[in-house]
Amino acid sequence: MEVFDNLALGFGVVLTFDNLGYCLIGVLLGTLIGVLPGLGPVATIAMLLPITFTLPAVSSLIMLAGIYYGAQYGGSTTAILINVPGESTSVVTALDGYQMARKGKAGTALATAAIGSFFAGTVATVLIVFFAPPLSELGLKFGSAEYFSLMLLGLVACVTLASGSLIRAIGMMLVGLLFGMIGTDVTSGTERFTFGIDVVREKLDFVIVAMGLFGLGEIIRNLEDESTRESSVKKISSLLPSKDDLKAMTKPILRGTALGSFLGILPGNGALLASFAAYSMEKKLSKNPQEFGKGAIAGVAGPESANNAGAQTSFIPMLTLGIPSNPVMALMIGAMIIQGIVPGPAVVTEQPQLFWGIIASMWVGNLMLIILNLPLIGLWVRLLTVPYHMLYPAILVFCAIGVYSLNNQPHEVMLTAGFGALGYMFARLKCEPAPLLIGLILGPMMEENLRRAMTLSHNDPTVFLTRPISLGLLICTVGMLIVVLLPAVRKKREEAFQED
Repeated sequence: MEVFDNLALGFGVVLTFDNLGYCLIGVLLGTLIGVLPGLGPVATIAMLLPITFTLPAVSSLIMLAGIYYGAQYGGSTTAILINVPGESTSVVTALDGYQMARKGKAGTALATAAIGSFFAGTVATVLIVFFAPPLSELGLKFGSAEYFSLMLLGLVACVTLASGSLIRAIGMMLVGLLFGMIGTDVTSGTERFTFGIDVVREKLDFVIVAMGLFGLGEIIRNLEDESTRESSVKKISSLLPSKDDLKAMTKPILRGTALGSFLGILPGNGALLASFAAYSMEKKLSKNPQEFGKGAIAGVAGPESANNAGAQTSFIPMLTLGIPSNPVMALMIGAMIIQGIVPGPAVVTEQPQLFWGIIASMWVGNLMLIILNLPLIGLWVRLLTVPYHMLYPAILVFCAIGVYSLNNQPHEVMLTAGFGALGYMFARLKCEPAPLLIGLILGPMMEENLRRAMTLSHNDPTVFLTRPISLGLLICTVGMLIVVLLPAVRKKREEAFQED
């Protein structure tokens, strides 16, 4: 009964005029940036963070969450219609979705993606309802030693599951930890790595780094390699799938939902991993694997369900333990900190309206998406014809206004531009910036908990090994490192991300 009482509280929060409006804005923005290649939820949320200063905490997080899972819906539209994935999680969808569109089944492919996404999002939200509170109760037993070990596990998992080279991912994570040390030390008051620059005397602002690396960096990269976006699909076929189509998509949707729900909880890009894993699983289980890549409906249903389930369940570690499982969750934690909320298990008890309001908003947002997205497909197709050189100036102006509004400091705009150039350089070097961002978020918290644990134990380092939960987390960390460094596993990991 307590679950239903909590859900009643959550729906009471979200079913207000203001919060419904912000939820609608979030899912529409998410769909839009998912549809437009070159944008993404990370860049968009980074650009919108300054706006959240003036919004209530619940409203801002509901909107940001809507942008994230809304982008999973929108990314499939371009993947199916023009073979250009709007989101990295839709790369696999393009393999069979575009072939279905070329065969005159664009409507069926879009409907399959929408149905799979809605079902997976709904099921994943149910899992959050039942699994998040017990995890939060476990998290309340955590002390400083446990938090340090947990954050260390999060960093290692982020590195091992990041796309691209493992060495580069480790390097980016270490750079993020170094960036997190810039500023005035909280304990001693000593300035560290500031080099006498007043801009970073307090600390390196999370919003500036995120907006520069992901927002401006992505714009520069897209200007260098602008893709043509002329849709080859002039007319969308019927959106109503036949009985045979429904039968063919049912099992892949169920399997993709189960796989994505599990992988989404893991630190790293769980939604991306889930989409690749679901496609591989469906191809192996199919009686006609030769159809994949030529318009197999299971090649759309499985990955789309998996990436949406993964996107939703990635909220579990963020909401319950305060650990970001991907860059978007890191930005969500940044938004919580901006609002004066300490991320972690205490959010469930101290901020129940926020916690259950976000969860209830996911049901409402998924319903909005299924109702709005299919009728708006014609609009999204027309938007694909807008040249990128007309889009990026508006995005740049929006970024500059957002950064300037933080502290009304012009030099912060220049600092953001510097991180934009750094983000472009990382892209050229094939270094994914996600580990850097997560290192920047977790680094200061790790240092604080390490110091606190050592102080409480009178500088006894064995405190991390004598406390059972901390020891278990450290064993998991070491086990993950050993597994990922095995040559066979490392090779499979690189193959899995080769198409990304």
